[in-house]
Amino acid sequence: MSCEASELNRDRQYCELCGKMDNLLKCGRCRNSFYCSKEHQKQDWKKHKVVCKEAEKGQSLSQPALQPAHPEQHQLCRAEKGGEPQKPVEPEPKSAPQSADGNLPADGERMRDSAPSDESGSISNIKQPRDGINNNIKPNGQAKSHPQKLAMEYIVPCMNKHGICVVDNFLGEDRGLCILEEVKSLYDTGRFTDGQLVSQKSDSSKDIRGDKITWIEGKEPGCEKIGFLMSRVDDLVRHCNGKMGNYKINGRTKAMVACYPGNGTGYVRHVDNPNGDGRCVTCIYYLNRNWDAKDHGGLLRIFPEGKAQFADIEPRFDRLLFFWSDRRNPHEVQPAFSTRFAITVWYFDADERARAKEKYLTGAGEKGVKVELNKPSDLSLKDV
Repeated sequence: MSCEASELNRDRQYCELCGKMDNLLKCGRCRNSFYCSKEHQKQDWKKHKVVCKEAEKGQSLSQPALQPAHPEQHQLCRAEKGGEPQKPVEPEPKSAPQSADGNLPADGERMRDSAPSDESGSISNIKQPRDGINNNIKPNGQAKSHPQKLAMEYIVPCMNKHGICVVDNFLGEDRGLCILEEVKSLYDTGRFTDGQLVSQKSDSSKDIRGDKITWIEGKEPGCEKIGFLMSRVDDLVRHCNGKMGNYKINGRTKAMVACYPGNGTGYVRHVDNPNGDGRCVTCIYYLNRNWDAKDHGGLLRIFPEGKAQFADIEPRFDRLLFFWSDRRNPHEVQPAFSTRFAITVWYFDADERARAKEKYLTGAGEKGVKVELNKPSDLSLKDV
């Protein structure tokens, strides 16, 4: 087997429990499922034994042994297995502004590399923007762009073409600072706990992710600004609904407010929704003022499926990011050397979520709340 074939296969393999993609072991019975550790295989066995090939044939349902996922890769592709990053590619020149007929609109065509190509590489044919579309801001911090215009002319075509979309200056500096103060207050009061893997509590979690998190609905005292942010994102998603990947979005999770406390903390390469739990769109809002990736690290690196390039997203203040939650977008948070704040929500596809509930694949759903997407938010500036 060639190195290229091994690498392609590896890009399609994930830990069935946590979505981790590195140092995987293969189920010794069915040889189709992968785990990052024996502990995760054990935790997932109740679900996996239903689909394990030999179990379906009526053989013993005892937990099978794990085997190396790629014994041939260990010899042929030792460099890739060692975790070296994909080779950066030179960016292609900026093209002329395009229309909104499936391509990026002219007012969102500020396409530069998401990180300098001579240092960390960037995506070229996906054209991930360094600054995203600039959601023009009035002096009082109110966005000029109407949510429907932003959704239909930029987010929908960008997501449908690239699966990744960045919007800068989403709420404006004043509102962004208010949200940041709420998040810092939550962090200072000790409400954050170590991030877990889906709903599983595992001693190995810290080896995979180093963030501290808390879940917020937006109605709690002292969280009104966070609630306002979520309502504005809901407005955007409502306008995209049915047009963005043909998903029928009928709900989302609570907001996961996360902090990487510096000291080189990060999150290894993984997939948010590797097993069809209902999450279709990941949405992240960043709160980091004067962030410089050269000094602070903390890049979100996305590896779009089937492409040799990657996209580096800097966690800049007042930046909003959308991307598909499933196996199309493996990603990692690179080590952060300064405190890094972000707020993430996941939106559910109605059909996939219903199927997941039938199969009990609803770990993320424990944090899910019903969001009415058929009516606009009634929150206004005076409310926050």
